[in-house]
Amino acid sequence: MKRHLLISFSLLLVLLIPHSITAQSAPVQKSEKSKQVKISKVAEDLSNSLDANDEAKIAQNYERLANEFVNKGDNAKAEDYYKRALTSYTKLKLVDDKTRVTRSLAKVQENQKNFESAIKNYEVAGSLANDAVDEKINLNDANRLRTQASPAVQAGYVNSNIKLLKKDNKTDEVAAAYVQKAENSLQQMDKAVAIESYNKALVYAKDKPEEVIKIKNEIAKVYAADNQFDAAIGINEKLLTEAVKNQDFNTQIKQLQSLAKLYFKKEEPKKAVVSLKEAYDLASKNGYSAEAKKSLSALIQYYKTKGDDKESIALYENFFDNFDKLIQSDTTLIDAKTFQVTEDKIRQLEKEKTLKDELITKKNTFNYFLLGSILLLLLLFFFIVKALYSIKTKNKEIALQSLRREMNPHFIFNSLNSVNQFISENKELEANKYLTSYSNLMRNMMENSNKDFISLDKEVEQLKKYLDLEHLRFEDKFDFKISVDETLDTETVLIPNMIIQPHLENAIWHGLRYLDKKGFLHLNFQFAAGKVVVIIEDNGIGLTKSRELKTSNQKVHESRGLSNTKERIGLLNELYKKNISFEITEKEMPETGTIVRIIFL
Repeated sequence: MKRHLLISFSLLLVLLIPHSITAQSAPVQKSEKSKQVKISKVAEDLSNSLDANDEAKIAQNYERLANEFVNKGDNAKAEDYYKRALTSYTKLKLVDDKTRVTRSLAKVQENQKNFESAIKNYEVAGSLANDAVDEKINLNDANRLRTQASPAVQAGYVNSNIKLLKKDNKTDEVAAAYVQKAENSLQQMDKAVAIESYNKALVYAKDKPEEVIKIKNEIAKVYAADNQFDAAIGINEKLLTEAVKNQDFNTQIKQLQSLAKLYFKKEEPKKAVVSLKEAYDLASKNGYSAEAKKSLSALIQYYKTKGDDKESIALYENFFDNFDKLIQSDTTLIDAKTFQVTEDKIRQLEKEKTLKDELITKKNTFNYFLLGSILLLLLLFFFIVKALYSIKTKNKEIALQSLRREMNPHFIFNSLNSVNQFISENKELEANKYLTSYSNLMRNMMENSNKDFISLDKEVEQLKKYLDLEHLRFEDKFDFKISVDETLDTETVLIPNMIIQPHLENAIWHGLRYLDKKGFLHLNFQFAAGKVVVIIEDNGIGLTKSRELKTSNQKVHESRGLSNTKERIGLLNELYKKNISFEITEKEMPETGTIVRIIFL
């Protein structure tokens, strides 16, 4: 009957205290309670960042939560949250963060013996690293896992990493690398090198009490495996003393449990039972239900082997007397439940975030499509406007060319009349001379007929030839002079083609040829205030008297000549963004004649 009670009691322990909250074998300075509280706090932060849809904070909190699970020893959950952090950092294109998390992910996968995935992630971290040292460290870890069958080869990669990490001053990782070296040495059955490596790891982990305790416990295990129980016990006792001093109940319980195991191995069961009872009492009083279960199970197992049912029943009764108090005082159970609720909320928020992201993606796709359509329409509109502008510009160019060519027939007609006059008067020599000059002038005019602008020196040359012809025709009517400002570079200054000639023609034909005496025509090119100023001055009969003498046909021609000039100037200003202007004034009495002023800017 008593044996059945013991069996039932053992089953009740298993059922009442869930395995999910059983503490890890490795002791740590920070209590499980404070760890669970911190996990819940980070989980709450994550929940808030998910609710705010802040991708950067979401990534950071995923990583923080994963780190807390690493500290707790829950590598599976750590892996899950590292993967989530990695997804967010990838989305944010944060390469350094992505590299760091990928390496952390590889480590927790290695801890779970998932070597294939760990190798892959070490390689990815190496490829993402922004310097050669980090790349080499990650590749060494990948190769170390590939060569598990050969500890001697692995040792080379571990030693290489230790050198690189020291060089890069990564003290945290140096400690971990020395632990790896110790484990590698144990695989090669070299316990002395293992202990030496653990001691070197302690130097680099001195600022991390949790790591120090963990490493010292590993050293104790090495001594225990070598049957050096006193050395192992000495280490555990020192850790127990420090835990008592720091009031770290969790570590005290773990060290007492470890001492019990050592005493059992050393065949000192009484000391082992004392340690286990002390561990059980501490766990019960301070609300560590998982550790109470662990210590109680060990005691019952011992009493079962001894057939001491009386002690087992006493423990059983004591446990149930204090069970309610123990469960109530174990805040880790409440915190674990709180975290479970928070984690459920996180899952729900993640689903909502996924839906939001999908909606945002669809909305962005529609916006991009709409924006693309608008841009396409604008582009089409731009091409239409450009085409219309090109057509308008071309029309203006054609109009300008047409207006320019309109001036030529009148000049040709007058010139041919002059030749006819010379021939009718039997002046063959004058006719030949006139035709020669006329042909040269016409050749120049034809060469420049398609140009809107020509250089000043060519314009002056062309106008001089024209005036020479007119002077030959009306030799007794006028003399002329062409003046060019010395500051003008006649080869580089450009002026409109066929703008000046019609005004010279008007001055001769409608002003100077009606004089009773010989008149004078002055063509003057000046440069003032950055402008080219052309002044055509004559002392002919003037505008008023000229209009009185003209036939109706001549008036129409002169009017058309002026409007032609205005239209051409207007088109030139529009096409070439110029500011060309001209004005015609009549001299005041007693002087006679006209002044034409053309300004090119």
